[in-house]
Amino acid sequence: MTLYKAVAARSGGIARQVDEITEAYVRNFIKRCHETGIILTIEDPSNPGILIAEVHTCSPGIKVFSHLLSDLTIAVHPDYQGKGLGSLLFRTLLQEIKSKHPEIRRVELIAKESNQKAIRFYKKFGFRVEGRLKNRISGKTGGLEADIPMAWIRQD
Repeated sequence: MTLYKAVAARSGGIARQVDEITEAYVRNFIKRCHETGIILTIEDPSNPGILIAEVHTCSPGIKVFSHLLSDLTIAVHPDYQGKGLGSLLFRTLLQEIKSKHPEIRRVELIAKESNQKAIRFYKKFGFRVEGRLKNRISGKTGGLEADIPMAWIRQD
């Protein structure tokens, strides 16, 4: 939980507030991703068992969407950002999808429009902007901003 709370506390972090990061929340997405998706983690090399980075995505659980993974979330502890861990997780995730999950044709995520750094990061891995959902997300200052749906589509 420490990783997710640290990331939620930062501007541009995950789309959860710190008080929403509970054991039940973490257990739920871990369970869903182990059952219907992929979860990859990186532990602190000097403190094994402590997560410093993680990416997860899972199936929506509906047969007509069985070819896609959605709700992609990446979390890199602020102390470890800028060290290539996010890129390592994304490369590994996409390689695993390409090599072990031929049934997956599409991976979806949503980024806040104000988080241009994240949008550039996702584009670097082949994700494309698919629209703009105006006034969808409440910002920390109380204003509304757009969410940007993005997708990676298998090209073979």
